[in-house]
Amino acid sequence: YAFFRRWRDHGLVKEFHDRLRAEVREKLGRDAEPSAGVIDSQSVRADAVVGADSRGFDGGKLVNGRKRHVVVDTLGLLLGVMVTAADTGDRAAAQVLLERVADAHHRLALIWADGGYTGSLVEYCLAALALVLAIVKRSDDMRGFVVLPKRWIVERFFAHLMRTRRLVRDFERRTTSAEAMVYWSMILLMTRRLPRPRPQPA
Repeated sequence: YAFFRRWRDHGLVKEFHDRLRAEVREKLGRDAEPSAGVIDSQSVRADAVVGADSRGFDGGKLVNGRKRHVVVDTLGLLLGVMVTAADTGDRAAAQVLLERVADAHHRLALIWADGGYTGSLVEYCLAALALVLAIVKRSDDMRGFVVLPKRWIVERFFAHLMRTRRLVRDFERRTTSAEAMVYWSMILLMTRRLPRPRPQPA
């Protein structure tokens, strides 16, 4: 834990992650820096060690715990994560998260989002961050579970997180530790995605 805390507090976990993400993108023939992404949030139940100061109740999902707000690129690789109490509104958290992501990724110009991000956030992103926030909505005639364009990318990302045992619930006392665990999960995914060099015949 001492090593984890040191790497977390000095930003090394995120640095490892970001270097791997750039390498994965380049291996797939993409620019190291993305130009488009997808934003969404996921509410997860919190363990008993999570204090009342960083947990809340998400009335829509009926979850008592924390919420992970994420931005991913079009390959489903993480660009930014912010962990808050589950009762934090998506638009309020998105404003802070998108500021961080836009500051770190200068080529980013387009973000897809669901109907929960409508309103003044769209105008704010365009005016303050030079980001186009494109809302992908369900049409009125859709019934049941429907995979929407671009939205499946972030849903696949959340499915990956749920395959990481430490992230099925939020077990971290600090939100910074919870964010670092999301980065670690993606580090494991990207190291598996990077093609291993084949041994050369003697």
